[in-house]
Amino acid sequence: MKPLIETRDLSKHFDQLQAVEGLTFAVQPGEVLALLGPNGAGKTTTIRMLASILQPTRGEARVAGYDVVRQPREVRRSIGLLTEHHGLYTRMQAEEYLLFFGRAYGLTEAETRRRARMLMLRYGLQGEERRRLGEFSRGMRQKLALARALLHDPPVLLLDEPTSAMDPASAKVVRESIRSLRSAKRAIIVCTHNLTEAEAIADRIAIIRRGRLVAEGSPNALKRAMLGEPIMELRLACPLNGVLQHMPPGIELVETGNDWLRYRTDAPEEDNPRVLAAMARARLPVVTLSEVDRTLEEVYLQVVEGDEGAVDA
Repeated sequence: MKPLIETRDLSKHFDQLQAVEGLTFAVQPGEVLALLGPNGAGKTTTIRMLASILQPTRGEARVAGYDVVRQPREVRRSIGLLTEHHGLYTRMQAEEYLLFFGRAYGLTEAETRRRARMLMLRYGLQGEERRRLGEFSRGMRQKLALARALLHDPPVLLLDEPTSAMDPASAKVVRESIRSLRSAKRAIIVCTHNLTEAEAIADRIAIIRRGRLVAEGSPNALKRAMLGEPIMELRLACPLNGVLQHMPPGIELVETGNDWLRYRTDAPEEDNPRVLAAMARARLPVVTLSEVDRTLEEVYLQVVEGDEGAVDA
């Protein structure tokens, strides 16, 4: 299948400022890409170019098969856009607001009402249809803006900080919603500063620094590329004295404690059974054998604070 989002050498300059420089990536149908980077890295500028709001200085991008420069109207019909600043009309009622955008998207009133009811129910806004948006909390406004982005069931979603200003329960609902929106007919880009959230919802991570793509890959692939092979931790119900002599050959120990040890492996599916078999032969009581958790935050900090070149995992 062709990518639903595709860029080649996408760049945007403002006088001497290179806000985005040479971005090349693709998002396939059914895929969620998390776009990460510090403030000023170029994430929002990238989203605006993909939405045909800003014209690139150089390069090209296609969204849902349409060129963002030559076919901006078709691009805008094909995306659901959630920006940091929602542009809500605070004097309007919630239902009135969604009906307005339904007409703008070319939906019938009946279809707009049906989808509006479904989306407001999904995001816990049922019963608020006649309430003015000026009376909504920040989190409620965020959820209504997300409902607006989904109103016409677009094939591409561009979501900038979709859970900002939300309480934990609401943020969980939105994260689950984003995961459920994966389909063979939809691609999603999420910009977020919440690295735990990015790891939970994204198939791939793209990290931008100073307008350039410096790392890209699945969360696990990036961890391996930046932090090395997985580290396993073996915990025993006895002191470690004498245990090391029973470890199978070829196991690379990295750390030990009173009743535990850690080893690095590039083939856990082969090494872990060997370790457990060795412990069983020695009649040593194993409590747990598990992978040491390595966070996306470690990868992110190493990329944006270090001097490494681009990483493609």
